[in-house]
Amino acid sequence: MKQRILFVCLGNICRSPAADGIMHRLVEEAGLSDCYEIDSAGTYAGHRGELPDPRMRRAAEPRGYHLTHRSRPVREEDFEEFDLILAMDDNNYEALHRLAPSREAADRIERMVTFTREEFPDRFYVPDPYYEGREGFELVLDLLECGCRNLLAYLEDKRANG
Repeated sequence: MKQRILFVCLGNICRSPAADGIMHRLVEEAGLSDCYEIDSAGTYAGHRGELPDPRMRRAAEPRGYHLTHRSRPVREEDFEEFDLILAMDDNNYEALHRLAPSREAADRIERMVTFTREEFPDRFYVPDPYYEGREGFELVLDLLECGCRNLLAYLEDKRANG
């Protein structure tokens, strides 16, 4: 049975589609594509159908990530379809808890920084680079690469050891 992961940020045009792209590549490179289903969504629906922000795509391209996900809002059924829902910051974390249809569904929500703290102990959330310059997008990609690597290692350890 596939492990289903949903990355969530505000508009689903910067952080969560980048995490989606990074995780897809890590899973593919590890030969684990049959084991994971990965998607991303936003707590705000105003960018529905849009590609990721052009600045994020430009920052991701030299690292080998081709971000083609189309923005979509979080849906109630996501709480049933996904095993793990990762929020990029506290606002998204709180919004997801408000959207969760049950306490059991809310138990699937985690903060992305759970998987970055060891390497980035001074970061308490994945910042929104939307109003930042190039450095903001690079920092987010650094955080997400670290977090996705650690997330995959955690999930694979959990899968191997039950």
